[in-house]
Amino acid sequence: MARWVCSVCDYEYNEEAGDAAAGIPPGTRFEDLPDDWRCPGCRVGKEAFVRASEEEVEMNGEDYL
Repeated sequence: MARWVCSVCDYEYNEEAGDAAAGIPPGTRFEDLPDDWRCPGCRVGKEAFVRASEEEVEMNGEDYL
């Protein structure tokens, strides 16, 4: 599952976790979020999000030294 980061406030939407506060269940793909979904951090729309690259995920993981 992918992670998406808000380019305004750095909030991270993790597809695996969903967004419980907005009623978005775990496993919901970013593309499947409602069109009116807003960033919980700064309230911008989905267009302000960028997908976190796999390289970033590996660098932030426990295996990275």
